[in-house]
Amino acid sequence: MKVTKEMLHEDLRPYYGPLNAVTAVGRFKPIIKLMNLLTKLRQQGKDIDSLDCAEHFVPSGDGEWKIRTRVYRPKNVSGKLPVMLYIHGGGYIAGNPEQSGLIIEKFIQTRPCVVVSPDYRKAYTQPFPAGFNDCYETLLWARANADQLGIDAEKVIVAGHSAGGGLTAAVTLKARDTQDVDIAFQMPIYPMIDDRQPSDPDRYIKTPVWDTGMNKMGWQAYLADLLKQGSDIPAYAAPARNTDYKKLPPTVTFVGSLEPFYQETLDYVEALKKENVDVAFKVYDGCFHGFEFLSPKAKISQAAQDFTFSQFSSFYDRYVG
Repeated sequence: MKVTKEMLHEDLRPYYGPLNAVTAVGRFKPIIKLMNLLTKLRQQGKDIDSLDCAEHFVPSGDGEWKIRTRVYRPKNVSGKLPVMLYIHGGGYIAGNPEQSGLIIEKFIQTRPCVVVSPDYRKAYTQPFPAGFNDCYETLLWARANADQLGIDAEKVIVAGHSAGGGLTAAVTLKARDTQDVDIAFQMPIYPMIDDRQPSDPDRYIKTPVWDTGMNKMGWQAYLADLLKQGSDIPAYAAPARNTDYKKLPPTVTFVGSLEPFYQETLDYVEALKKENVDVAFKVYDGCFHGFEFLSPKAKISQAAQDFTFSQFSSFYDRYVG
């Protein structure tokens, strides 16, 4: 399906042309690498003035990497706080924690918590399982250093958008399987969880920001080693392949109806609900991927932001407060 301007929610139609141009440019691997370099030069190490900010380097389990990890804490708050592992998006191929500074700040302003955000290995540096392991090992590191970080290791939230949402679902799944960490609730927002979407003609969509073509590029990079070896794709790589949703934690998510992750998010939510998992979920009709960030002044975007933080506060109060 090709999304036309008229198909978008009326609040988003002014963004159609500019964002389609961005999508066209972003299809090329050299452009993604250049964007990552520019993002690193402009954003890496940037603090948030309203918060206490720190940076740690967490040794990876494979001994090949130091996971640069940003830690954010509200100022002038004593005692141990709940911890949120926040995982940034970027299609598994781009991004860093600092790009999510505004949303991290808003989470902490909404309810007091310490946010731990790893700069995990992106797929062009090293494909799965490197990035997934970096996120999971950062979670274990935070738990092991709870006193130093001023966190309550029994009150853990995992959250992320897009690929960060996919990694959220994967980290939560492994925590459920291993029982290493008890996740109080998760927020995989419009998660990138199904590697089969790009090959499914019924879900093909050409839409602003992130479409089936770019989705294919991200998955091929992230799963490169597994595809090369002809290996099965595990659920920790693509959580939509999971078949057991029992005992997964309460979940908050939303998705736009005009993006590649629409159907897989619906399926994920339905599977959770069948196991009586507490789920807060909303579909925003006529909305493309990441609309609430890319068009923040639009009323529909503000509604999605309000949903995110009102549900965060509700789940926080019920499950960690």
